[in-house]
Amino acid sequence: MTRQWHTQMTIWCGAVMLFGLVMTGGAFDATSAGVYALFGVLAGPGPTAYDPALRFSMALIGAVTLGWGATLLAVVRGTADVFASQTAPLWRMITFAVLMWFVIDSGLSIATGFWRNAVSNSVLPG
Repeated sequence: MTRQWHTQMTIWCGAVMLFGLVMTGGAFDATSAGVYALFGVLAGPGPTAYDPALRFSMALIGAVTLGWGATLLAVVRGTADVFASQTAPLWRMITFAVLMWFVIDSGLSIATGFWRNAVSNSVLPG
């Protein structure tokens, strides 16, 4: 893996984990400031109802996203030195996983009126 790719992936993983942390904060009103700011920037189609089901969903997706980012960071760090020799199949799987996330997340963001999230998805990995 080139140094630039390693750096980009490390930054991307950090951003994914930060997003997960913000989303977990949405579980409670007292820790929702980051979610309020994020949803304000994403500007979906109408006001957000912070009911118990949404708070549970935000907490759950936040935890999953933290785990996703941490797992990919572990892989990035663990394979940095041996990429050229034996981890190409692993990197193809990682690339597929990231592309799968990108297509589904961006497509659903656009379809549900949160198109700005698709823009941030496009900018962050590059």
